[in-house]
Amino acid sequence: MTPADLTGKRILLTQADAFMGPALHNMLSRCGAQVIADTGTLDTREAVDQLVSQSGHIDVLVANLGVPAPSTAAVQVSDDEWRLMFTHMVDPLQQLTRAILPAMIERQCGKILLMGSASALRGIKRASSYSAARGAQLAYIRAVGVEVARHNIQVNAIAQNFVDNPTYFPAEVQANTAFQERLRREVPLGRLVSAEEDAQFAAYLCSDAANCFVGQIFPVCGGWAD
Repeated sequence: MTPADLTGKRILLTQADAFMGPALHNMLSRCGAQVIADTGTLDTREAVDQLVSQSGHIDVLVANLGVPAPSTAAVQVSDDEWRLMFTHMVDPLQQLTRAILPAMIERQCGKILLMGSASALRGIKRASSYSAARGAQLAYIRAVGVEVARHNIQVNAIAQNFVDNPTYFPAEVQANTAFQERLRREVPLGRLVSAEEDAQFAAYLCSDAANCFVGQIFPVCGGWAD
């Protein structure tokens, strides 16, 4: 049984080989979508424009954008670290959206889903650069969501943490006793959200069954964030 019907939809998935990419690719395909799975580095406007041009018709953009989170005290965050976070997570989101929206507006339908982070919803020590970039992503989604809703385009985000994925919670981290104790202490669910659970929800938000959500931020984090 699949959680959503995506038959016939062309979905552009970024960073398909990292973060939630592999789980999303599998789930979206199972739901009937034609997935354009990009694994390129979208760190320039030219790279983004080339990807969108080569992808052709896009019904849904799943902006799966992430980089390993630094653990740096605020007073030690360098300009390079700060810029890296925005170059890889914020700039591509804006550039992808800007490139894809005109065709969606012309068709009067479309969806954009950001795979974001709940780190923007709750303070985390030694994560100021990462959290700032993730917060900028969510603010952008809220603003664009309300702007394009009148065109029957839904722009939303999943703000996740403590979700099983190879970028932030690889096997060696999950096997660590201190991490397991942290899970029990900080996460009401008491475990990681599975990649399958997260991807199922993402597939639903990509489907026509989720046409009523406008600029929404959905925490998927086992109760870690309000």
